[in-house]
Amino acid sequence: MDFWMRLIALIVQCVIIALAATTAFAYLTLFERRTLARLQNRIGPNRAGPNGVLQPLADAVKLFFKEDIIPALADRPVYLIAPAISIIPALIIWAVIPLGCWNVLGSYKACFDPAQQNDANSFWNIFIVANNINIGVLYLLAVTSIGVYGITLAGWASNSKYSMLGGIRSAAQLVSYELSLGLAVLGAIMMAGSLNTTEIVDVQRGWWFVIPQFLGFVLFMISSTAEVVRAPFDLVEAEQELAGGYNTEYGSMKFALFFMSEYLKLIAVSAIAVMLYFGGWNFPGLEALGDTLSPMIGVAGASAVVGIVSFLVFVLKVLIFLFISVWVRASWPRLRYDHLMNLGWKWLLPMALINVVATAAVVVLVPDNRYIQGIILFVIGVVVIVGAAALGQPRNKHQVEPISMAQISTKQ
Repeated sequence: MDFWMRLIALIVQCVIIALAATTAFAYLTLFERRTLARLQNRIGPNRAGPNGVLQPLADAVKLFFKEDIIPALADRPVYLIAPAISIIPALIIWAVIPLGCWNVLGSYKACFDPAQQNDANSFWNIFIVANNINIGVLYLLAVTSIGVYGITLAGWASNSKYSMLGGIRSAAQLVSYELSLGLAVLGAIMMAGSLNTTEIVDVQRGWWFVIPQFLGFVLFMISSTAEVVRAPFDLVEAEQELAGGYNTEYGSMKFALFFMSEYLKLIAVSAIAVMLYFGGWNFPGLEALGDTLSPMIGVAGASAVVGIVSFLVFVLKVLIFLFISVWVRASWPRLRYDHLMNLGWKWLLPMALINVVATAAVVVLVPDNRYIQGIILFVIGVVVIVGAAALGQPRNKHQVEPISMAQISTKQ
């Protein structure tokens, strides 16, 4: 009986997460378009529904009814499976991300006291997470690395030069930035001393890792932006060079799946950033809220309120990161491709190695005081970032003399 209850609960959780993720993707597109319009002083979508709120639904209907054309010389099996390979990792990545804490059968106190927490494999686990496994971060890194295959195979199978160049670029870009991304995450793992995602969140009560791992956080944000192929790192689909890149030959719902995977990955990396560096669902005053409500509505009611508020706190933090991503897209132009690779290999990777070495040294030399650890690592991170910014300045300070029209006509 316990097996079937676990199976039913797991299926229900998967369905809810999948539906919530796809709905969030749809309205993230609306959020991005409205925010970009606001930042760039123009009008966003405002025709479908009041204030454009039905625009995602209109886009979905349009894509459903568009003609689905497959190029005659495409590798048909690979061409058809590439969108699925791209979208599946974006959905299953949510299996190990803790979205909140709700102790259904006990007190909310268990959310803040590891000694009262249920077994990780218990049916009624207090954390709002589909599968609380002990290698959660390793699972995240493995799943995020799969996405490159969908883009690369789509570019290769389309039998188009534009698509092929986009696929080659994606393979080089994503593999390059995975190194600095993995090393940035390693710093947070060493601080927490665990690969379990719920334990990493639990360790950050009262002291978020964004302070001791400030350098790792900056590296994670840059590398994850490149990993999800977002501006200014969206060179694999640069319209002015590749006419759309790897998805040039895709239409209808196949194109929509690539579009969906990009936004789902953006939401996922924002959630991972919140989990690793901003305390996950933790927020000052949550336990005090439970203590205040417990005499009035009982322990079970207080646990429910704490669980809902913790989930809303997590969502709010993710929304802040999504806004920052849209803000960056509105503000920064695309990098040149050689500059993109230069940034990943010559700057981010050495800085990530410095962060790993510094974190390991500080954790070993100052094992019992995380506040001193945090201050030392924060100072090291700021020094490394400032030093890298100073060394990265162009060395040639001479201005190029402007050429007059008369000189141009003379040269011609």
